[in-house]
Amino acid sequence: MGIVEELRAHLLAARLAGEVRTCREGSLRRYRLFAARDPRVLIGVDPEGGWGERELLGLMAERCGISADPRMTSGSEVIDPELTLAALDAFAERVGEVALRRGPVLLGTGHPGPLLGFYAALAYALSAVGCEVLTPAQGRRIDILTQFGLRTLTVDYARDVALVREPVSERPGCEPGAHSHSPLPVRVALDAAARCGGPLPELVIGDHGWLCGAGQLGFEAIGLADADDPAPFVGQAEGRVAVVVPLDDGAPSAAYRPLARYVLKRACLSQ
Repeated sequence: MGIVEELRAHLLAARLAGEVRTCREGSLRRYRLFAARDPRVLIGVDPEGGWGERELLGLMAERCGISADPRMTSGSEVIDPELTLAALDAFAERVGEVALRRGPVLLGTGHPGPLLGFYAALAYALSAVGCEVLTPAQGRRIDILTQFGLRTLTVDYARDVALVREPVSERPGCEPGAHSHSPLPVRVALDAAARCGGPLPELVIGDHGWLCGAGQLGFEAIGLADADDPAPFVGQAEGRVAVVVPLDDGAPSAAYRPLARYVLKRACLSQ
């Protein structure tokens, strides 16, 4: 069995693609919120097109492989593993290009529990070939408005991957950090990098607000997104986000290790 076949089998076995844990009800609810321009679901993207629920369903069917039938309102979403594999190849190509240039990079996640290890493997490999892995705005406190009210979080880095954490309950540098969809952390980080004279990242790698917020500001941005998160795919469709890999983003962290190995091998960064 070749490397692609092995990874396809893993995607299906770990439910990162194929029938995933993401529920249809949750996806449709988030598409409705996006169509209503709810900032909690836009996560940094400022759409130009008239993205209604039907248009979003069509886009997500095209980019993720989910059912385009609006009459399907329950059950599990199905992500096409071939779309995941193709996007991983495009993702690896961008990683390989910045590695060849020894360009500065910024990595960040709003889903550190499952995904921190994936990004940390990339950060380590890029640093090893001479890329500067940026860590701006470390320790900066930011106020993020959530459905539960105003929440104060701190920008921090774990294994050179940016995240946010509760300033009191967690010690800096500890894992895993807090779950967040907000684009505010990446805006603060990029502003801090600019204010101190750079360098600015040639590539931003991440998810949620880190991916969408950086892409909206004009930075080349690549990352991962689930079938219930339309914002990254809209950003890609409108040319703000370079690559989005469709997959379940809530699996156990060990499930993403084969993906990191695959990307690094494709990017010629394997050790």
